[in-house]
Amino acid sequence: MVLIYPVLIVLGVVMEPQQSAREIVMSYLNAMDNRDYDSARNYLGESVLIKGPAGEAFRSPDEFISMMQKQRGKYDIKKIFADGNDVCVLYDFITQKITSFFCSWYQVKDGKIISIQTVFDPRPFATT
Repeated sequence: MVLIYPVLIVLGVVMEPQQSAREIVMSYLNAMDNRDYDSARNYLGESVLIKGPAGEAFRSPDEFISMMQKQRGKYDIKKIFADGNDVCVLYDFITQKITSFFCSWYQVKDGKIISIQTVFDPRPFATT
């Protein structure tokens, strides 16, 4: 798939348009799928708040990325809904031992993911 973006030239400087919230979230998920954690980390705001279904919360990108490196999962995306800076992704999260259905709500501001709230059944992960 080839994406074509309009380009704005101001005083000889090429300026590409800002990515949409949907594009930022998809770029983040693609980086996570490819285990490119440095790139994935760049999509997360410095004060990102990440909440899970059991009340756990991560308040730093590095803490969250470190946890995700241990899970080594893949995202099998089923549906994406975008409304301005809000993006909702329905997907199966597939690890070596478990496949579980997830729903994640991403909020994007100034080109960075500032909030992720994920809903899933955590019980299968308790046995891993």
